[in-house]
Amino acid sequence: MKLLRFGPQGQEKPGLLDANGKIRDLSSLIKDVAGESLDDTALASIAQADPESLPEIPEGTRLGPCVGQVGKFICIGLNYSDHAAETGAEVPPEPVVFNKWTSAICGPNDDVEIPRDSHKTDWEVELGVVIGKGGRYIDEADAMNHVAGYCVVNDVSEREFQLERSGSWDKGKGCDTFGPLGPWLVTRDEIADPQVLDMWLEVDGKRYQDGNSRTMVYQIPYLVAYLSRFMSLQPGDVISTGTPPGVGAGQKPQVFLKSGQTMRLGIEGLGEQRQRTKQA
Repeated sequence: MKLLRFGPQGQEKPGLLDANGKIRDLSSLIKDVAGESLDDTALASIAQADPESLPEIPEGTRLGPCVGQVGKFICIGLNYSDHAAETGAEVPPEPVVFNKWTSAICGPNDDVEIPRDSHKTDWEVELGVVIGKGGRYIDEADAMNHVAGYCVVNDVSEREFQLERSGSWDKGKGCDTFGPLGPWLVTRDEIADPQVLDMWLEVDGKRYQDGNSRTMVYQIPYLVAYLSRFMSLQPGDVISTGTPPGVGAGQKPQVFLKSGQTMRLGIEGLGEQRQRTKQA
């Protein structure tokens, strides 16, 4: 299934994308694409519904972030061997973990704001993993049973804030609008192997990122198990698993976003995002 959320910001309703590409309203079945609605039992119940019996939503309706009430937005840094190489960094001996604040989350096609005093706002297409079943100290062999599905993430980043302003990466990662999610959450049964997905990103029509999740260093089962050693994972948590090469900071010379540009990005089987940049 392709689950989504639609409507005005802060008033999103749950929906799904039917076989004909029409958005159907799931409000009669679940309160939100969030929390307990993401476990296997709830997803199986939703899958039994006849989409034709659900109200159709008009074309052009805004899509919100595909997951609601996100508790944790966890990110993995330098997790693609070819991206580490372009930045001159070594592949880390353990996953690099940082956070995006949940206030960064926005819809897949919402405007992205360039922060005040920013000179190095950058892009990163990433494969997002949405937790459906919570847990601690999860075995790697059982980790995929804790995954509800996958989504596209744009891990928008301000490199000066991240790397040159002292302290953790977080201050350059969690600015408002720096976490577009969606367009939909694709349940894990629809993706045979999440480690062989093509992924790409363009700015104003120029292709910068053109990679594949096969070059991910620490793969999804390992990451879920690893993170659960340090925190409880809860339904609706989002793990953004790293980016392939082609970020602005890796260009020679470096290229960063300016107001009025358009980013378009996507992942095989997970849909596309499109954002316009504007000054905060």
